[in-house]
Amino acid sequence: MTDWNKNTDIEWAGLPVSIHRYEGQPAVKVAPIILYLRGTAFQQNGVRDREVPIGKVFSDAGSIVVEADYGSASGNLFPQAMECAFAALAYLSSNRKRFGSARSPLFVAGDEAGGNVAAGVALKARDQLPGELRGQILLSPMIDPMMASKSFRRADEIGMREKWSDGWSHYLRAACGFQHPYAAPCLCSRLSGLAPALVVSSEDDPLHDEVVNYADRLEASGVSVRQKIFPKGAGWTGVYKGGQGNWMAGLSAEFKGFVETLSE
Repeated sequence: MTDWNKNTDIEWAGLPVSIHRYEGQPAVKVAPIILYLRGTAFQQNGVRDREVPIGKVFSDAGSIVVEADYGSASGNLFPQAMECAFAALAYLSSNRKRFGSARSPLFVAGDEAGGNVAAGVALKARDQLPGELRGQILLSPMIDPMMASKSFRRADEIGMREKWSDGWSHYLRAACGFQHPYAAPCLCSRLSGLAPALVVSSEDDPLHDEVVNYADRLEASGVSVRQKIFPKGAGWTGVYKGGQGNWMAGLSAEFKGFVETLSE
């Protein structure tokens, strides 16, 4: 596995977050570059020594995957976590040739808590880096701090209710409420102008309802949205514990289709 590049290394001077490039060879010369933000319920700590299935799916699909350790540098607090991730995106935007091609399309992707941060980064990119982000990939983004949807009642079934509740409390404890759109994108009143989105969930996902609601609101605001809802039993909820499942091939196909559509 490629080593993590610490922000103290001279070649990453000025980047306030550690980054890691996944192994794998791009399938095409102008391969997509994906800033990947993993989910750990806003409790990321000590996970930098291993690559995770979602990152490998994108890498094996021919993309250049760069994961940012937004949690260690930020204490998993808002707004620091989102700012660290945005700094990594801005760095990739300005240094594409160091990872791929100057013409490589740039994406941000995240699952669970990382999906929240990715959605916040996409909002800030619209506001401060217009035109730089080709797409956002939101994999069961944990975006509603109210945790009151009908599907969320299933959180106990997979042992995540307490972890998610504690995670939200930690992430927002330094914020003045949770009304800031970068902290809780589902509450954002201005979604127009955002990068196209690939939004993924499953029928048995406790986050299903908030994910689908956000996707619908994006689409209603004129954002191009591709939704994929895996069937119950596909093993999708295993992503919350770093597991693999039957969803991996499906996610790879959806991602490839998403990129191809944006290239037309």
